Parts: sequence; C-alpha cells; structure tokens
Amino acid sequence: MKLVYAGVTFILIITNSIFSLSGQKPISQMSWKSVATGMPDEWYGSEESIKVAENVLLYQRDVGGWPKNTPFHKQLSIAEKAKINDEKGNNDAIFDNDATTTEMKFMARMYNKTKTEAYKTSFMDGLNFVLVAQYENGGWPMFFPLRKGYYTHITYNDNAIVNIMVMLRDIYNKEPLYQFIATDEVTSRAKKTFDKGIDCILKTQIIVKGKPTVWCAQHDENTLLPAKARSYELPSFSGAESVGIVNLLMGIPDPSPAIIKSVNCAMEWLDNHRLKNTKWESFTNKDGLRDRKIVTDPKAGDMWARFYDLDTELPFVSDRDGIKKNSLEEIGYERRNGYSWYTEAPLEAFSKYPAWRAKWVK
Repeated sequence: MKLVYAGVTFILIITNSIFSLSGQKPISQMSWKSVATGMPDEWYGSEESIKVAENVLLYQRDVGGWPKNTPFHKQLSIAEKAKINDEKGNNDAIFDNDATTTEMKFMARMYNKTKTEAYKTSFMDGLNFVLVAQYENGGWPMFFPLRKGYYTHITYNDNAIVNIMVMLRDIYNKEPLYQFIATDEVTSRAKKTFDKGIDCILKTQIIVKGKPTVWCAQHDENTLLPAKARSYELPSFSGAESVGIVNLLMGIPDPSPAIIKSVNCAMEWLDNHRLKNTKWESFTNKDGLRDRKIVTDPKAGDMWARFYDLDTELPFVSDRDGIKKNSLEEIGYERRNGYSWYTEAPLEAFSKYPAWRAKWVK
C-alpha cells in the first residue's frame, strides 16, 4: 500500500498477522492457549484461523487426542507437515497442561463460525477419546492409550481432570459453544461420564481420622490412594490441585449431601493450612543469578504450599532426588526456580465459598 504525504511516498507492508485496533500482537508472539480460546470472536473463521485449524487437524492423533506443549499456531514447513502426518499414530495424546480440551474448544469455535464438517468431526473424535479414556472408577489417566509409569495414575495435576469435567458439564448443559453436538445421545453420555467423575473425586478425597480433607495431585488408579509422579512430586495433600476440584464441586447446581460435606471439609482443611502473611521475594544470589525465596511480611496476604506431608501436614519441597525438605533454600537453584511450590489459588475458592455455604449449609 502506498501513501503520499508532503510529496513523499511511503510504502506500508501488510503482514499475514492480524492486528486489532487496540494493538493485538501477531499470533506468532502469543501462547497457543490464548490463540485457541482467547481471540476476539470475529477472528475465528478468518483466513488466519483457518490456517491454524489446518495445523490442529494435522496434529490430532489417530486416537482423537493431541500432544501437549505444542505451538499449533506456528507456521509449518512442508517437511514439518510431512513429519507430523507420519506421527499421527504416536502414543502421546494427553490431558496434562490443558492438552486436548484446549484443541477441542478451538475446533468448536471454528465449526460454529464456518460449519466446516472436518472441524465437527475433529471435535467428536476428541470427545470420543475423552469418553473412552475414562476409567471404570470415574478417573482419567494422563495419557491414553495407557503408558507405563505414573502416567496411569488418576491425574488431577494441572487441572487435567477438572478441565475434562468442565467441558462435559458444558456439553450436557447445552452451552452455546457446544450446541452443535448437543443431541440427546451425546448430552446423556456426557452427563453419565461427568457423574462417574464426581464419584471418583469423592472416593479419592484423602480421609484423616474419619474426616475428608483435600486431594493429592494424582491418585493410584487401583487403590485410589495418593501417589507419586515425578521424582519431586511426592504423595501429599495438595494446596494447588485441590482448588480446581473444590471450585468444580461448588459449581454443581444441586449438590448431594456427600458433595456438600466434601466441599466443607476441603475448605476447612485449606483454611487451617494457610501460610499467613507470606509472599515470594526475588533477589540476586551470590552467583549473580536472579533467584527467589518465600518470606513473611505483615503486609502480605496468605499463600498455600503445593505439597503438604501426609503425616505431619506441614509444607515441604523437594529436589530431583525426591528427598523432602522444609524450605526452598535447601534445594537446588533449578528446581527452586523451575516449579510452582507455593500458590494463592485457594483465594479464588474462598471468595466463592461464603455464598455457597449460605445456600447449602443449613
């Protein structure tokens, strides 16, 4: 495009990246999740979104799910496309790190805007993957088909199961995003699968002296007991993953007495395990590297540890050697700065809890 101003000609180069009037970054500089679910509504169905959808279709595995930590919105070369197509039979379809549910939401948006049957088929293949992957006890593994190791555990880590459950709930409630597949058969199966998931959640809640508490990030798929994942992710009470579960339970419109008890007990446990007046503090360590630590500050709010010991109920951290330590200073720089050891996530649940309790606790 040429512009002439004061006798001078300017040439403007328009790229394929989409910018909004508010200064929207090109999608290549955005996270995949932001592109998949956070773009302006009018973007879905655009030429750029269709190119992204081609990649998402290409990456979808034969079993119906998708791999994780993949920038589906980045441009692919012909060689890369050929390689990805050859990998469609890989056993790496997963629910961790928002995988599969994020791609399904994107496909739902694309179908609603374009009515392209390939997008609907892709979504339904993803939904079938979700339904088939559920254990008979109601939980879900991290990978499906199953892979040996901790991947077979019932996976609450990073809200993997909560993300599935929220989608199923929205499907059987016939939310606008999913009305295109909301037949009686689909909604009925989604509701049945959701209810089995709730049953699993109630059965895996950790019991101490006969009283429910919270959950571990993963539970053994056979015993339902707290289980270990990576070397530094030990069996524990979770101050992070339990929050998504509680929020899900509080969102049920007609909670059973068992659900009401579950929420009340979990919130009581979280309330009793606050780390009051606590915050992260960044500093430069003796090696000149940017580091961080947890400090007490009278002006700070509350935080929770991600892991609490199953015997003492005290917070702990761990390095890759799997040895429990009481403080971040006792583990190495890499794990100290490369993992979310503390969280403010329960604050969201506590903001909702008073109104929920007033409604359901007589």
